[in-house]
Amino acid sequence: MALRGLGGNVARPLRFRYSPASWSDGRVKHEILQPLQSNIGARAASPWFKSGGDWQTHRFEMDNGDVALFARNDQEAYWMGNTETPSALWKTDKFGWREVPYHVSRWAQRELTATLHEEDPWLADYPHLSWFFLPVFMSKDGRDSTRAFFREHAAGFPDAGRRETTRFFEDFLQTGVLDEYRHVMSGKLGTSDHVDRVRMSAAMAEFIAAKVLTDAGYDVVPEIEVTTGHSLDFRAENGDANALVEVTRPQPPANRAAAGPVAAVRDTAETKTNGQLAEHGGGAVLFVDCSSFRDDSWAAVRGERPNLRHRPAVVYRTRPNGHVEGYRKGAVPLELGDAIEFID
Repeated sequence: MALRGLGGNVARPLRFRYSPASWSDGRVKHEILQPLQSNIGARAASPWFKSGGDWQTHRFEMDNGDVALFARNDQEAYWMGNTETPSALWKTDKFGWREVPYHVSRWAQRELTATLHEEDPWLADYPHLSWFFLPVFMSKDGRDSTRAFFREHAAGFPDAGRRETTRFFEDFLQTGVLDEYRHVMSGKLGTSDHVDRVRMSAAMAEFIAAKVLTDAGYDVVPEIEVTTGHSLDFRAENGDANALVEVTRPQPPANRAAAGPVAAVRDTAETKTNGQLAEHGGGAVLFVDCSSFRDDSWAAVRGERPNLRHRPAVVYRTRPNGHVEGYRKGAVPLELGDAIEFID
C-alpha cells in the first residue's frame, strides 16, 4: 500500500488523525505496519506506557528515527506520527491535543515526551517547556531545528547559555497562562528543517511580550483578528482596560544592512508601521523587543532612545535573568512599571 510523500510541503506541528472505524489486529498489520515497512522500514514496538480506558495502543518505530502512535477501540482510532501517513489514513480529519479523548492524549504525550527526553536528555530538566513545544520538538521536519535553537542558539538570547535561557522560558510557561493557546503559540517556532535564528528569535519575542504583559498584571489573548483581515499579536486585558499589542524584533546590527543598532530599531519599527499597523489604522501598541542585542548595541539604543513613526510604542530589552529595561514613546495605555524598568 502506498504512502503519501510530503513533496515540497512542510509538515506542521503534530496533530491527531481520526478514523471513525473499527480496526482489528489484522487491519493494523496490513494497512499500517506493512506499508511502513516496505516504504521506509518500520517495526512494531511495545508502547512504553499504558493508556488506560478501553484503548489498544501501538507504537511504530522507523529506521530513520521517525515514530508513530496508534490508539484504537471498537468504534474509532487515532493516529499521530512524525513520519509519512499510511494511505488508509490520508482522508481522515485532524484534531488538536485537547480535542481527542483524554486517555489517548495523555498516552501520546507520555510516549512522545519520553522519546524526546531519550533523544535530548537535557530537556528533561524543563518539563513544561518540553510539553508546550512537544508538537514542534517531535514534528517531522522541525524536530532537529527547534531543539537546536534552544540547545545551540540559546533561544535567541546573545551572551547567554542554553540552560539559563531555557529556564527563563520554562519559568514563564509553567505559569500556564499560554496553555490554552499551546498549538498556535508553539507553532510559531515553526517546523523548518533548518535553524532560522532570525525568524525563530522573532517568534520567541512574542513569548517575551506575553511575559512582560503577564508580569504587569494583564491577561493575554494571542492572535487577535481585526477588521482589516489581519491578526495582531495580543490583546492585553485587566479589568475594564484592554489594548492591542503588536510585537516586532530588530535583528542585531551585525546581521543586517542598517548602520547600527539605533537605525535597526527605527527601520524595523518603520517596516511594521508601514505594513500591518498602517492597514490596521492605528490604536495598537507597538512592542519593539531588542532582546537579541548585545550589551553595546543596547547601550546605544538606551542612550539615544530613538523616536519611532508609530506611537504608542515600547522599546525594551529582556535578559534571561528576568531583568527588562526600556523606554516609551507616546501615551502607552498599559501600566508596565511592574514588568519594565523604564529609563524615560
